Amino acid sequence: MMRAWAFLLPAAMAAAGWPVPAAAQPAYPSKPVRIISPFAPGGGNDALCRIVAQKLAEELKQQVIVENRAGANGIVGTEIAARSAPDGYTIVLIPSGHAVNATLYRKLTFESIKDFAPITLAGSSPLVLAVHPSLPAKSVRELVALARARPGQLTYVSAGVGASGHLGGALFEALTGTKMVHIPYKGMAVAITDLMSGQVSLTFGTSLSVIPHVHSGRIRALATTGAQRSPALPDLPTVAEGGVPGYEASLWYGFVGPARLPPEIVRRLNSAIVAVLGLPDVRARLASQGVDPQPTTPEEFARLLASDIERWAKVIQRAGIQPE
Repeated sequence: MMRAWAFLLPAAMAAAGWPVPAAAQPAYPSKPVRIISPFAPGGGNDALCRIVAQKLAEELKQQVIVENRAGANGIVGTEIAARSAPDGYTIVLIPSGHAVNATLYRKLTFESIKDFAPITLAGSSPLVLAVHPSLPAKSVRELVALARARPGQLTYVSAGVGASGHLGGALFEALTGTKMVHIPYKGMAVAITDLMSGQVSLTFGTSLSVIPHVHSGRIRALATTGAQRSPALPDLPTVAEGGVPGYEASLWYGFVGPARLPPEIVRRLNSAIVAVLGLPDVRARLASQGVDPQPTTPEEFARLLASDIERWAKVIQRAGIQPE
């Protein structure tokens, strides 16, 4: 009976919301860990989740499950993670759009910083500025000149209002003094199809959606949008190199847990994920997706999130972007 009581007491204390003595807690992790991907299967977020999860299971010596909870530009899955128990068994891979949503959606049911415990940045991936081959612009400078000569005539497509491609285009307009027309789609697949057919002029598209069609010659890449050149397209200049100083609009992905996640669990997850991101085969697989692994400390990731919320808030407000 004493042994049974010793086993049941910690569980009863946890269920009642009372603190459980450290000596009574099983070593973490003692059961499967869930990673929420707040987007549908098949996209960049989902691919990164699954690449990391496979090796993370080996590192933690515990099963790691990827659960897709798509909806509302990543908000649905992120909210589930925010409301989960802060025990390390539910984490979420947020994209840089998390920083955008903080300003774009005024009635979020969670605080974009306060309700999360940063674990580590996972990696970044630039967008690709690409045009239809018929467009008479073969460089960023030529595109800027063309857009200035044809105000309101060039069209650029994205996966939706507030999506990375939309913000990338808005930032481009702000820094170049140009005016183009944004056409939002429900996903990049149809948007890229219309770009290849010449119905629209250009896109600031994700590497995953654009690079295969650049290689096939059906669209022409002018630049990538990162601070440095992309390993996937090393011969292509950045937008900043192409004549728009200060331009940088990379996607990033990072792991967070719910707020009040114990520091020792944050450290355990950080060390495990950082180790996974350093594996040569993981780095090679991510590179094939156009993702550059960039693990950080939790504190570094927290600073990146705060600075991106501030930066994109200015772009959204200046461009007058409203959610659909």
